[in-house]
Amino acid sequence: MKLNESQAKSCFGNSRFQRASGLSIFLGIVVVVFCVPCSDPWVSAQVTDDIVYEATWESLDSRATPNWFQDAKFGIFIHWGLYSVPAWSPKGTYAEWYWHAKDGLPRKHAAAVARSEAVKEFHSRVYGEDFGYEDFRPLFTCELFNPEQWANIFSRSGARYVVLTSKHHDGYCLWPSAEASQSFGTAWNSVESGPHRDLVGDLTRAVRAEGLKMGLYYSIWDWFNPFWPEIEHPYAGKKDESPEGAAGRKKYIHEVMYPQFKELVEKYQPALIFSDGDWWMDDDKWETRPLLAWLYNNAPNKDEVVINDRWGKVRGKHGGYFTTEYGAGFDDPEVLWEENRGIGMSFGFNREESFEDYNSAEHLILMLVDTVSRGGNLLLDVGPTSDGRIPVIMEERLAEIGAWLEINGEAIYGSRRWVKDAQWSAGARPEFTKEDHHTGSALTESTIHPKPGNASREALFTSKGSTLYSLCPGWPVGKTLVIRDVMPSAATDVSLLGLQKKLAWKRVDNSIEIDLTNIGINDLPCDYVFTFKLTDIKPHSTED
Repeated sequence: MKLNESQAKSCFGNSRFQRASGLSIFLGIVVVVFCVPCSDPWVSAQVTDDIVYEATWESLDSRATPNWFQDAKFGIFIHWGLYSVPAWSPKGTYAEWYWHAKDGLPRKHAAAVARSEAVKEFHSRVYGEDFGYEDFRPLFTCELFNPEQWANIFSRSGARYVVLTSKHHDGYCLWPSAEASQSFGTAWNSVESGPHRDLVGDLTRAVRAEGLKMGLYYSIWDWFNPFWPEIEHPYAGKKDESPEGAAGRKKYIHEVMYPQFKELVEKYQPALIFSDGDWWMDDDKWETRPLLAWLYNNAPNKDEVVINDRWGKVRGKHGGYFTTEYGAGFDDPEVLWEENRGIGMSFGFNREESFEDYNSAEHLILMLVDTVSRGGNLLLDVGPTSDGRIPVIMEERLAEIGAWLEINGEAIYGSRRWVKDAQWSAGARPEFTKEDHHTGSALTESTIHPKPGNASREALFTSKGSTLYSLCPGWPVGKTLVIRDVMPSAATDVSLLGLQKKLAWKRVDNSIEIDLTNIGINDLPCDYVFTFKLTDIKPHSTED
């Protein structure tokens, strides 16, 4: 179980450590200055009046995740880089994987092979056989990039944090990384090539000026880094276990990955680090645990920073919070997690997508409510163009989410999961596949468009203490709304967020029946997902 900061403090009797007023106390005794005896500068630490974290998951996982993350609920993901120039992939696939599809070894399943063939044909037809991926650099101009405008768009969306891809799997860096250029043997960052701008720095300053948390995505893996042994490519069919292969891997890790990571942390001090590219090699080979021990012990942002779980075959097992990607999230109420996906079906901008490929505002708001009701955060991706614009349809969707949050944000920000995440109507509860969650059909079929005879979630729940928020995907049918398995008190009030009046209600057995007769269509504060607020409420049962 991964605890947040407040949970960790409340569990002092079961924990070795507690932070109070900047001092670490163990059984009431102040910890004195000490250091970890280790020659590795990434592990060693001299820490005063604080916990020292060791390079083990037991120690790293004992660190409480800062509360800001669980309170924020909604963030903006940004995939932007050289792949934004071709900005193409077959519908339903990731455009940011362009270079890998063009020149890499496709995974051995039919969909990956088909994508690779399609990208190769597109590239040959549009750019020519002799046009390499590196030739996209002068076309990645970003001349219309206005970081203040971007930050304002994100602020108006209601997001509380932003995560930018500082480096994707292609190894191209959006800050002046000397290691990127040295290892590739050519200008391989946005300051030495392309826009000739520190894109990470520019956006970081603007986002923070809007009062939002700034995070950075960092791929620990470069697909084609020359330091990396080609035979160790995960899709090559076998990995080189020779001393030479291991030496090449270590050269990349210690001369590229480690210094890049440290530079990002020390220079930009991100509030969140989203690691990626981890999935095919275990954390021992990636050597990520010493890196995280350094982050927690020595980094200037060590008290604020939040990390995910992508550090080498440990997804859903270790890290500050767990991640899903175009997925269903986690059902464990004790787990901190985040669902990340695009407004369309790609993270990087994909010119192949058309209007119908983008989720509607209603669907995105339902996605946010569904995620939060089950205890998660939503990290919603936008894919800017190579000239530095956020596509208008994406900006519009973000504005619509923000307008909804202006009215209903009280039920989202700082909320916690109720004893149950939803109330189901009568009927058979549908079962969904991984593909259903990927496409989003599971969400719509379980809420606003159930199949005949199937049950649907007529209300989704969040809570703050004894206050319960009932978020209805559609306006309730009839003149009453019944919330089951709750115990009101004489002090209970019921209201509709955005409507300045209390609603009449009565207790019926173990339920509350809310009178809707005095609410006309012109009284509705928003177009979809309506939030009823019930104060001084206790759960009657955890059974639905």
